This record gives sequence, C-alpha cells and structure tokens, in this order.
Amino acid sequence: MAGSTHSVTNQPPPLTGYDVYTADRALVSAVERHLPPELRDEAAGELSALGRTCGSAQVQEWGVLANDNPPRLRTHDRYGHRVDEVDFHPSWHRLLGKGVSAGLTAAWTRPGGHVRRAAAFVLWTQVEAGNTCPLSMTHAAVPALRTDPGQAAEWEPRLTSVVYDRELRPAARKAGVLFGMGMTEKQGGSDVRATTTRADPLAESGTYALTGHKWFCSAPMSDAFLVLAQAPGGLTCFLVPRVLEDGSRNVFLIQRLKDKLGNRSNASAEVEFDGTWARRVGEEGRGVPTIMGMVAATRLDCVLGSAGLMRQAVAQAIHHCAHREVFGAKLVDQPLMRNVLADLAVESEAATTLALRLAACYDDGGEQERALLRIAVPAAKYWVTKRCAPVAVEAAECLGGNGYVEESQLPRLVRESPLNSIWEGAGNVQALDVLRVLRREPTALDAYLREVGLARGADRRLDTAIRGLLTELADLEGAEARARRVTERLALVLQGSLLVRFAPSDVADAFCASRLGGDAGAAFGTLPHGLARAALVERARPLS
Repeated sequence: MAGSTHSVTNQPPPLTGYDVYTADRALVSAVERHLPPELRDEAAGELSALGRTCGSAQVQEWGVLANDNPPRLRTHDRYGHRVDEVDFHPSWHRLLGKGVSAGLTAAWTRPGGHVRRAAAFVLWTQVEAGNTCPLSMTHAAVPALRTDPGQAAEWEPRLTSVVYDRELRPAARKAGVLFGMGMTEKQGGSDVRATTTRADPLAESGTYALTGHKWFCSAPMSDAFLVLAQAPGGLTCFLVPRVLEDGSRNVFLIQRLKDKLGNRSNASAEVEFDGTWARRVGEEGRGVPTIMGMVAATRLDCVLGSAGLMRQAVAQAIHHCAHREVFGAKLVDQPLMRNVLADLAVESEAATTLALRLAACYDDGGEQERALLRIAVPAAKYWVTKRCAPVAVEAAECLGGNGYVEESQLPRLVRESPLNSIWEGAGNVQALDVLRVLRREPTALDAYLREVGLARGADRRLDTAIRGLLTELADLEGAEARARRVTERLALVLQGSLLVRFAPSDVADAFCASRLGGDAGAAFGTLPHGLARAALVERARPLS
C-alpha cells in the first residue's frame, strides 16, 4: 500500500480521449474555408473520426511503441540468402495501415482531396511523425509519374489505394503500394547534378541497369522508388521496383539504416545499386524537372508536418498549464505564462493557416494557383519548418521538468522538430529556390502580390510590411547573401495577409503587432501589452 507521501496532486490528466480535429479551431476553420459547401459535411465527418482516432489512448500508445522500438535491418535470412528487409514493430504497421485507410495517399482521386488530406496529415503527424514519411513519398510520387502517361496509368491506382499491403511481392499482385525516393548521394548532397549513379540502357526500350550508391534513401521498405541516375542523355528519373514481375527480388542492397536524432520509428537507409533493374520516367536528361513535382509535394508536406508538430506541442503546453496550479492560481491564468502560451498559439495558427491555403492551390489547379505555389511553397517550407523547433522547445519548457521527461511526449516532439527544415532541401536551398523564382518567373511574383493584395487596407502594419517587401524586391542585385531575409519576409507577409482576412481579429492583431510591427522580443512570451491573450489561449486550448 502506498504511503501518504505518495498522494498525487496538482498533476494534469493525460491529454487523451478527445477529438484532435474539432479541438483545433484554426484547422476546422481552414477546412471549411477551402472546401466547397457540398463537401464540408462529409469532410468534417471523416476528419472528426480521424481526430477521435488520433486522440485515443490506444493509438497514442501505438505511436509511443513505434518510436521506442525503431526498425531493424535484416540483410540475410537464416539460410544466408540476401533479403535486405527492414523489420518494424507491429505498432508501426498499425499506424501505417490507419494512415493509408484514412486517405493520406489518395488526395489525387477525389474532389477537395488535397485540403482534406492536408488536414488529415496535420492530425496524423501529431500521433507519430515517423510514419508520415512513406505516406508523403507515396502521395508525392503521383505528379512525377504523370509526366509519363504509361507509368502513371500502371502505378497511380496502386499509389492512391486506401489498402495497406505490407508484403513484398510484385506490385501487380498488390492492392496498394508505397513509394520511396533516393536522390541524395554522399558526394553531392543537395547538388543532385553531381549524381554519379550510372544508368546503362538494356535491350528492352525504356529499361536500364543502375549502378551506384544513395546516401539517403527514404522508406527503404517500400514497393518502389523514384531515383536519379546519369543516363547517356544526362541526369534522368527512374522507377526502381523492389520486386520484379517474375517475383524475384531486384538488386537493392541496404547497407545500413541511419541512426537519426529523431524520427526514430521511420527507416532511412544507404542503398547500393549493382545492375539494379529500372524503368525510365520521362525523357533522358530531364530527371530534375521530372522529379520536381514530387519534391514540391513533399516540401508542402514538410510545412504540414511542422504545423502538426507545433499544434501538438502547443496543445500539450496549454493542457498542462490549464490544470497545473502555481502560487494560488492556475498556471494558464498567470500573466507571464499566458503571454508565452498566447504567443505560441499565434505561431501555430499562422502555420496551419498558410499550410492549408497552399493545399487548396492544388485542388484549384488554376494557373494563378500553380504560380503561387512555385514561390509560396519554398518560402513556407523555409519559414514554417524553422519555427517548429523553437515552438517545441518553448512548449516543453512550459511543463518545466516534466517536459524534459520522455513520458510527457515533448522530448519526442523536440527531437522531431528540426527534421522538416532539413529534409527536402534545407534552409539555404529553399531561399535560393525562392530567389530563382523571383528572377525567372514573374508570373509567380504576380500571383503572390495578388494574394497578399487581397488584405491591403485592413491593417496598417501589414500595409507597411508589404511596402517594405516591395522595396526589398525592387533590387535583387547581390540578393543571394540576403536570400534568407527576403524569403522570411515573403512568408511572414503571406501569413499576415491570410490571418487578417480569415482569422479572428485577436489572432490577426497579435500576429501583425509582433511579427510585422516589430513590437515583440526575440523569444516567445514577449507579445506587447493590450492584446487579447486570454482569448488567444482559449482558442488554442484542446479541451474546454
């Protein structure tokens, strides 16, 4: 029997047993805003069901188990045959199956699919971010394959399936498949044109034998991969199936799994190709343009994933502070802590609002929306993913020492928080991409200015920020050294314009005052006097 000194008081209950979707007012508002009326009820029902799944104690435990039991590489079977397989904890497969069945790879097949999937991605990231990698790669492979109608016709129905089939066998015999990607090589990194993997044509038209090494191969347990290699006509995109049509294993030699800071449940590998069979996707020498459709989609998923991580960090922080009493009052009601929580809530809502707006561009499909994506995706990828780590760390600090303990979930969020900024092109790559678009694609800047222009006149601080941005963009000489500054301003002005148009006035006011008006410090919790901090915290609170 426990002694009286072991009575537990002043501790918050677990944040479980709730609907993660309906508790996220910013996300609900964004979905309603970007879906046509005839789709809203159906989408709300689906997302609420997924939200209850995400908030259940059982599914959250799956996330913990998948993270605590990382994948293991098995290069050979018991008889000595080379198999190159990755073994996962059962919880990983349960999560991945739920993600596939929830439509996280099926955005391309239904009306409003990208907004609905984006919201689901934000929710599912909050359970365990590692399993979103194969879901993202599979989703993003579709635009790359569509550059080759024959390949798209064969593979797209499998990619967009809502059936998770974990067995390694020929893709034609599977109800659904997963895709991975391999571009990075150890000598090149982000400079994919330095790729040394060689592609030698085979007798059958469009087929090649690949020889080389990929330093980072995402989701190596997948059914197929899009990779880059040097063909006779130049750098080219290829589809590499894991299992060939006759049932034999393709040559796909997994050398090791990466020992990563976070994202522990997901496998990332180094792989060798040695006469590996591949089929060309698109034309020879057009590898980068072909695969960029996939890269753009995965970059948006980095934004969505960071928005999800921020939301969960903020939800955990507010939940803790709403139940914890300090100096005779709830921590959430203490003025200084309320300032911190309100500031974090504003950052989270700005990320969610921007991410869902970009997802809506995919559903619209118009030229102006496509032009906006070309500049807004790298800008958002640069800024939102960079804001994720400080949000997660500050949220952990709100829990005090409890936030430094694994059981709180905050350490897992902190370890995961820098990942999206690194993957799919780190900060400098995104900033230089923005600079390239500004110099070469005037229609993209026009689309951006039209978008932010919809909010002009609604807030003087936003108007001032827009004028400052225009001055910054007027002279791009020597701009490479200040590309980060330009990209940051593009992202902040876009976020501000969206919040001014769509968010409650308290949220927009706080954002414009602190992020655009300069009336805040360098750390969270420095919002200026006079803002409706209590309302900001209450809006972001996961449970009433």
